[in-house]
Amino acid sequence: MTVRDSIDPTHVELFDRFIHGQLSKSEWTHHAHLVTCWVALQSRTPAETVAFLRDAIKTHNCGIGTANTDTSGYHETLTVYYTAAIADAQASDPTDLNELPNCSNTAARRFWSEDELFSVQARGEWRDPDRAPLPAGINQQITAIGRPTTSSASR
Repeated sequence: MTVRDSIDPTHVELFDRFIHGQLSKSEWTHHAHLVTCWVALQSRTPAETVAFLRDAIKTHNCGIGTANTDTSGYHETLTVYYTAAIADAQASDPTDLNELPNCSNTAARRFWSEDELFSVQARGEWRDPDRAPLPAGINQQITAIGRPTTSSASR
């Protein structure tokens, strides 16, 4: 029995459709991002998951007509944050991840200002939060991923 065998087939199917470029732009929702990340984490470390998602999301975006630029497409800070938040949640199923405060669609806005979160720098590289410190468990996951967790004042 593999890890994939123990995952709900609907989650595996969404993940596979994402990987094979069959998930439409309208289906590539926040929930789909969470499920994709959760499935990836079932057989990868958080660091491996970020590396995997970095390439997979960029490839997927190209396939659905979303350019990966300084203002659209792949977003490094959000990918690292949500990977860490999902890993920290240790959910046995991704169905309700969006209901968790640290995984909701607006969760990152609790920690980053709009200006910082949607800056060119945050899209291209990890940026420390400028609004509030991250919860300890998420910070530990980010450290494991290999991203700096220094205060924004030290930039």
